[in-house]
Amino acid sequence: MTSLVADASRWLDTSALTGEDALIKSLPFPFFVAPKVLTEELMSPLLEDFPRLKGAGYLPYEKEECGDSINTLIEGLVDPAFADAIGKNLGIEQLSQYPTYVSISRSLKKRHGNIHTDGKSKVATALLYLNPEWTLDGNGCLRFLNRIDDYEDMVVPEIKPAYGTLVAFKRAENSFHGHLPFEGQRLVIQIAWLVSAADKDRKAKRGKLSHKLKQLQGWLGRKFGGAGNGTAEQM
Repeated sequence: MTSLVADASRWLDTSALTGEDALIKSLPFPFFVAPKVLTEELMSPLLEDFPRLKGAGYLPYEKEECGDSINTLIEGLVDPAFADAIGKNLGIEQLSQYPTYVSISRSLKKRHGNIHTDGKSKVATALLYLNPEWTLDGNGCLRFLNRIDDYEDMVVPEIKPAYGTLVAFKRAENSFHGHLPFEGQRLVIQIAWLVSAADKDRKAKRGKLSHKLKQLQGWLGRKFGGAGNGTAEQM
């Protein structure tokens, strides 16, 4: 383990969540955007340690598939103090009391990104983007929206999934979000705080099944020339 990983306690500074660059909103639903949560010196090891996932879409976090820096980063993201700082921005008292489910996405298919609110099993969701650069305007950029049928009716300007940008929102009946179609690499770590342990168990089982199906689809695609598509929603 490198000295950089060993010194991980300074990676995620809760002050970045309320700094002058942070955007915190309570309407039409609670959400915030905090850029530059990670330092530039961490970029190289994080990109090197990011799992080489074969399927598109969110897949369950598997510690053995990731390098030290990614595993350490995820430990920091689910740390109770950091979770409670996220919850404070969202108006959720002691967010850390809720069980977490971690998933990771390396790439997207064009059909991902449909507008949705997230299921009722979620209390809140945080997304940490790790893409070194994002020059595309619109495609693949997260949009918080006022309605479920209009990508252009944005609450705030679209959010580029650039390295070190942390986005979090409280799940609500109107927490509409999505993005325009994009296909290719898009690195994201997602932390979901769930209503109950039973919801976590169901999500974990569903995630593992989805992972196996994507592996099978990928194998069939390579063997017969088709395309293996993921099924998970993307943000």
